[in-house]
Formats: sequence, C-alpha cells, structure tokens
Amino acid sequence: MRYGRALDIGTSGLRGQAIDLDTKETISTAMTSRHPVPGMNVIDHVNFAMDSGQEVATGLLIRAINNLFKLLNIDLSKVTLIAVCGNPFQLSIFQGIEIRDLAYAGKSMIEKLGIKPPDRNGAIVKASDMGIKGINANVMIPPAVTHEIGADAMAMLTETGVLEREGTKIVVDYGTNAEMALIHEGNIYTGSAAAGPALEGQQIRDGMLAAPGAISNIEIKENGWLCYVLDDALLPQEGDVIDPNTGTVVVKGKMHGKAIGVTGTGVVAAIACGFDSGVVSGSKVNTPDGILHMQDGISIDSKDIDEAGKAIGAIRAGYLTLMIEAGIWVEDVDVAYMSGASGLYVDAKKAQKIGMVSPGAKEMIQYGNTSIMLARRMVMGERTMDELREMTKRLKAKHCMFASSGEFKDIYSVEISLWSYGMPWSAYNDMMDVYGLKHVPGDPVASHSVRRSATDLPELRGKPVAILRNAGVELIGKIEGCISCGKCEKECPESAITVKDAFVTINSERCMGTACKRCEMDCPKKVLQIKKLQIKAM
Repeated sequence: MRYGRALDIGTSGLRGQAIDLDTKETISTAMTSRHPVPGMNVIDHVNFAMDSGQEVATGLLIRAINNLFKLLNIDLSKVTLIAVCGNPFQLSIFQGIEIRDLAYAGKSMIEKLGIKPPDRNGAIVKASDMGIKGINANVMIPPAVTHEIGADAMAMLTETGVLEREGTKIVVDYGTNAEMALIHEGNIYTGSAAAGPALEGQQIRDGMLAAPGAISNIEIKENGWLCYVLDDALLPQEGDVIDPNTGTVVVKGKMHGKAIGVTGTGVVAAIACGFDSGVVSGSKVNTPDGILHMQDGISIDSKDIDEAGKAIGAIRAGYLTLMIEAGIWVEDVDVAYMSGASGLYVDAKKAQKIGMVSPGAKEMIQYGNTSIMLARRMVMGERTMDELREMTKRLKAKHCMFASSGEFKDIYSVEISLWSYGMPWSAYNDMMDVYGLKHVPGDPVASHSVRRSATDLPELRGKPVAILRNAGVELIGKIEGCISCGKCEKECPESAITVKDAFVTINSERCMGTACKRCEMDCPKKVLQIKKLQIKAM
C-alpha cells in the first residue's frame, strides 16, 4: 500500500488529506482552525517573517504541519509523495526561501535593497530536509506565476474547468487573497485582491473558518431567520429559526445547540437578509441593541459588517478592474465561477446581490477548495510539473497589479464610501461618474446557481474532518526589564499572551501579529518585542 498526502497552505489555515495511491480513495482529512504564523493576512505573515526571522516563521509552519499530519493517522513509512498548494507567500515561507521580494511592489525597490528574487518555478525536495518528520518522501511544490499569483490561482483555473468552456467568463477564489481571472477572446486576465480574512470568518467577533459548528447560511422564513450549521462532514444542516432582533428561538432545528461560530458565508447571508428585511443599511444594524442575532448566541454587529464590506468591496473593485483591462463590462460576462470555502458555502444569489459576484452573471458555478484538489491531482500523477510550468507562462501575459492600478484605487474608494462611510447605494454611480467609470447595476440579472461540490474539501464521502484546534506552536522568551504586570495579557484581543516572572509565552496561531501589537504598545516599560521571542522547544 502506498499513500500520498495533499496539503493546502491557505492564509487562514491548513488543510490536509491522506490518499491511498492504489485505489485513489481518501483515507482521512484534517484541518487547522487557524494559521500558525502570527497575523490575519499574507502581509502580516510576511512582515512577521521579516521582523522575527524567516527561520522562525518557517519553523512555526512546519511544526503545525507535523501536528496536522498526525491527525491523518496513517503509516508514515508508506507515504511516497506529498504535494503542496498555496499562494507564493505561503509556499515561500513553507520552503524557507527569500520572501522580501514579495513584500515590495516594483523592481526598483527590490534592486535598491539588493534582493535577489528566488526561483519559484516549482521544486521537488525531500520531506526530511524541510523538517517534516517521519516521512521518507519527496515534496512537490508547484510553480508561481508572479509574486502574487501562484499555484492557488492555477488550481482555480484547472480544477473548475473554466478554461474548457466557451465564451467570456470570470472565476474568483474567495479567500483572504481573492485570486481572480477573466477569460475573454482567448486571453486570461489575472489579478489578486487583498480582501482580508472576513470572508473566511476571521476578524469577525464570533467568526471562524468553515468547520463543524459554523453557521454557513441563513434564509428568511415567515416566522424568523433559519440558520444552517455545518456538521462533522462539513455539510450544512438546518438549525434553529431565530428572531434576528432579539435572538429568541422560534423553532428548534436539528442543529440546535451545535453552533459555535459563524463563517464568512454566514456573515454574507446575514447582510443580504438584513438588506432584504430592512434591519441592515450600509454597515448599520437597525435592531434594538445594534446586534444581528443568530442561533446559540452567535451574532454580528456593525463592525463585523464593515469588515465584510471592505472584503466585498475589494472583490468587486477587482473584477471590475479586470473588465476594464479587457475592454468589456458586466453585461458581457454571463458566467461566474466561484471557488474556495466562501465560494462554495455562500448562497450565490445573496453573494451576487451584495456585490461579491458580477451583477451581469446569469449563471454561477460553485466549487470547493481547488487548491487541495490540485494538490490531490499532483499526488496522483494527474498534474505534472511540466504541465503546470507551461500554464504559468500563459498566465504571465495579462496579469494586472491592482496595487498600481488607478482604476482599482478609484473603484475601491467608492466601495469604502459605501461600506464604511455610510454612503447610500443611490450615490454609488454618482461617484463612479466622478472617476469617469461606467455604472454598476443596482440589481443583478435573473440568474441561477449550480454547486459542483458538496463540501469545501473533496472526496469526504460523509467521513468526519479532524480539527487541529491548537497547532501546538508557541513563542517564548525572557524579556529583560519586564515587571510581569500582566497588562499585555489584559490588552490582547485574542488572549494569545501570558507572562510570568518576566517569561512571555505567545500562542502564535492566536496572535494577530503586525496588524495588532497591542501588547508591545501597551507595555508600560516598552520592553516587550515579539521579534525577540523564539519557538518553544518540544
């Protein structure tokens, strides 16, 4: 018997599967609840690696992978190949290669700093050389297209089948970095919008990744809002009917008492239902307590809607910018492909209503985690390194850097006005006029959606998913001058830090990294520096 392991290194967490290479059967599946490197997005992860040392960031990631692989529960001596997929940031940290070139836009700055970008054209390395324990096998790392478009974008294109379909269409991988591609007249226009983690359920008060116990969808019923909760096989099941104004349970459902948080798709559904019900306007929640209630005490507020709105705005600005690049507009794109956990579990029509999907798309096709799908096919020999390298050449031709795009910046400023500054939708196209941009329809065309995957992870077939809720990664160190006052503990929004006798311990997967650093800022003696901490020895 021979086993392969497929691994998706996402910005919000890790997902792995063990596969019997003789029968192609999925033996087991496991995922982390968070990413082991401090931070909420790739920029945070890269900044941490640059600040604390890449060996620290890589060490945290490898240790989490080792702990995740234990949950797959197979004979390690029979693993013959590991295939990994992810964006260039994550794969570079994983591989332990230069990352500073990813942190800077523009060749001039990279040259000024004397940074030599590494070869990201794919690699095959020994698992033992990377610190992956107990496995005498090769690790297959696919190539990247550009510094921001990588194997996850290729996965989005190859595994959805979008390239085989005629006509003009768009595909988006809905995640912290929303990779997207517009296919028009034989050209592929690619881009990556820094949407942030809200659509994956993070930076949301009661948010979580798509995992058992997550509220993933909401429907309006006559007597309240029906919540859908993911079960142990990541399938949405009916939960309670709730009064969104008060949280009162109107009807108990099959998943009563089993919701532990809300994923990004649940937030999207709540916003869309809030718009329809009149209890949400912009980011304002018009309930008696200013909170939108779901089952089991889970709720969202205006701050959560603002976070989700920024992500939705970045995505809409992204796909509109690609359309401008191609010389077309929303009415020219009939088909939208949606991938990733958020792309699969979200109610497609609700997503289209609030701007996540182009309003001109008449058909929406939903897929799950295409990154792990590609990793699986690499493990099984169905995607070769040469084939992937050829695709990268094709994708480089029409890549759009949103960070330097004037159109993207203009559209995103309109989105921020809509989601964060209280501008009504009626003024949206007035602002588009100011920038000389075409109007965006307020109501989408009549559309239908098709789900091509039952769950975010492929080939589960009803088997439960093992969740690694604590990746076992900690940073520790004795801080000279620390008086052990405990203020850093009190100020940490994620309860990630503890201090005793001047020894500081940080649970790295809970730490928000450079996006926060309240512990450092609020240290009365100004002696705490996360970059001085090291990985706790096992």
